[in-house]
Amino acid sequence: GDLTFDRQGNIYGTTPDGGSGSGCQGGCGVVYELSPSGGGWTEKILYSFQGGQDGIAPYAGVVFDNAGNLYGTAIVGGAHQGGAVYELTPSGLGWTESIIYSFTESDGNEPYGGLIFDGSGNLYGTTFAGPTTVYELSPSSGGWMFTVLHAFNAYEGSVATLTFDAAGNLYG
Repeated sequence: GDLTFDRQGNIYGTTPDGGSGSGCQGGCGVVYELSPSGGGWTEKILYSFQGGQDGIAPYAGVVFDNAGNLYGTAIVGGAHQGGAVYELTPSGLGWTESIIYSFTESDGNEPYGGLIFDGSGNLYGTTFAGPTTVYELSPSSGGWMFTVLHAFNAYEGSVATLTFDAAGNLYG
């Protein structure tokens, strides 16, 4: 997946395999941090997916919100096994994972693409299958409201991470 940096120069990313999750052969994927250390880098696993409702196979990278939380997608898992959008929140010496949205057959599944934020704190992404969608997640009453912005024909799968132009239009 794509890499992102924090203000201290640490790198954050994902791998779709590996980690300690026993629900997948070869691991269910991880979110990691690389920190500059003595002319090299030190790796720290922030979260290891377990292979169930917490998500499986985070292909895209992660993005930070203004509060320092990380957000990403897992292509499988979640409550309906169609993939999920997750949040990692710093807590004490580690990170706590929570699912903010689980995909169903009707709103798309397999969210391979990464996420982006707009200036209001809304998240945008795409799904690859069932139908392929462009979606928005908006903060709402302590949770998140999911909206399909566009549904494509069944076989127009997308692995794109979207981008905004100067006028606020989405491209992918």
